Amino acid sequence: MASKSKVKPIKAALKTMVVDFFNSHHNETFNYKQVAVSQGITGRTNQYLIADILDDLTLEGFLVELVPGKYRASEITASAEGTFVRRSNGKNSVIVDGSEVPVFVAERNSMHALNGDRVKVHLSAQRKGYEPEAQVIEIIEKKDQVFIGTLKVEKNFAFLCTDSKYLACDIFIPKSKLKGGQTGDKAIAKIVEWNDDDKNPIGDIVDILGKTGENNSEMNAILAEYGLPYVYPKNVEAAADKIDAGITPEEIARREDMRGVTTFTIDPRDAKDFDDALSIRRLSSGRWEVGVHIADVTHYVHPGTIIDKEAEKRATSVYLVDRTIPMLPEHLCNGICSLRPNEEKLAYSCIFEMDDEANILDHRIRKTVILSDRRFTYEEAQQIIETKEGDFKDEVLALDSLAKKLRKRRFDNGSVAFDRVEVRFEIDDKGHPIKVFFKESKDANKLVEEFMLLANKQVATAIGKPGDKKKAKPFVYRIHDNPDPDKLSNFAEIASRFGYKLKTVGKRSAVNNSLNKMLTSVKGQPEENLLSILAIRSMAKAVYSTVNVGHYGLAFDYYTHFTSPIRRYPDMMVQRWTCREQRQAGGGM
Repeated sequence: MASKSKVKPIKAALKTMVVDFFNSHHNETFNYKQVAVSQGITGRTNQYLIADILDDLTLEGFLVELVPGKYRASEITASAEGTFVRRSNGKNSVIVDGSEVPVFVAERNSMHALNGDRVKVHLSAQRKGYEPEAQVIEIIEKKDQVFIGTLKVEKNFAFLCTDSKYLACDIFIPKSKLKGGQTGDKAIAKIVEWNDDDKNPIGDIVDILGKTGENNSEMNAILAEYGLPYVYPKNVEAAADKIDAGITPEEIARREDMRGVTTFTIDPRDAKDFDDALSIRRLSSGRWEVGVHIADVTHYVHPGTIIDKEAEKRATSVYLVDRTIPMLPEHLCNGICSLRPNEEKLAYSCIFEMDDEANILDHRIRKTVILSDRRFTYEEAQQIIETKEGDFKDEVLALDSLAKKLRKRRFDNGSVAFDRVEVRFEIDDKGHPIKVFFKESKDANKLVEEFMLLANKQVATAIGKPGDKKKAKPFVYRIHDNPDPDKLSNFAEIASRFGYKLKTVGKRSAVNNSLNKMLTSVKGQPEENLLSILAIRSMAKAVYSTVNVGHYGLAFDYYTHFTSPIRRYPDMMVQRWTCREQRQAGGGM
């Protein structure tokens, strides 16, 4: 007779086998002999163990005994759909629709689903003392994805040794599908076949990125891994190259001519795509006229064209340490749309009249033609602000003074001051980082930021609050909802342990002023980074929406994204909509 110590591991293995069997035959009924025979178990001793296991699983609620000796999986098991989550450590799971809790999926029950696939699963009844499990019964929709790795080419076959956290095994590559790849090449592959009995999936090479370890290869691998484009389609670039700036006398006549007004850009020193420029002059009335001029990208990029479709697919430009992956072809983003100095450019402008206290007395939104007089880096503009010397010092200082008053008023109204230090890298000519430094937002940065916020707010207000009892039409807003009270309370409790008091109830301005006071007090303290991050995480996420709820963090009732159409597709959408609305309203656009 087998000892009890030997029976235990045998029974445990048989129990797992029985659970898998009933998961695979969810609506069918079996007795212990049928279950045993289905698993190839003929010995009387092990068949009796199967009978004991069926009784145990019935007591645990996993099975129900419909009639004496006949068992079926419990009714509380169910089918559901969700998203498969594959992990290279074998801890696969499924996120069922309507739930945020992952349910474990053993590899043997995965049907080799890949990360992100839409799947249908059986959710097994939870057994006492065990975590719930799921079994994939159908792959509904396969996610289009690729895998990055290093090629190892043998005489008759090859493997892609993957870098992916979503795949534990290497991908088998037939020699005919290598695309010229050699051992040591960084490559992109897609899985084309993965049979149930195969340990490794079979794939095709999509592209060869270069030698592993080379900067360009590794940077392109990062982009490909996250589904970001690392090359620009030649046909889209060719279409863009045919576009002319088109600043003809006829086009100028249709626009407000701002070429005689002092205008300049202020951008990072390595910037090439200048979305925005600022102009300023003193009017005969004594008022200041400040123009926020935005590249009129939609004059050149029309809906439905291949350039527009590519921009929509990319959604934004992507900024890496050593390069920019542009949303638009270079001829547009760095050429005719970029507001470069000493070149006539077409712009879409918000022009404000304000007094010395930065009170807005009048405004207009117009298509314009501009001529930038100077390109400033942030550092150059900051030096003028600090030393009161330099090119266009009077204009820069006047804008700085007005921006500071706008900023103070915004904070007085309850705007949140999330000023985070930015980590930047200095790189050599091969793209390798040689120095890291912290970039702090100074007055020059805040100057530009304040007028961009003002323009975005004004455009959103013009559409969302048209006046004259007109009904607001659908529009793309940038919204930021109120923070979750529980998250804010939890943050306040953590902050209190460091000695900071935070108001969590009352008017928005009072709560946010309390938060700003805490964020100011924490600067330079050891806990600054922790509390600053937790403060941000206690807030809701800003999103795009046609339903306007205002922008909590900025304390604006109306806000949108209008000022960066070269690098953000939503801004192009807003430009088009604003132009159409102004035409319909008789605004001369």
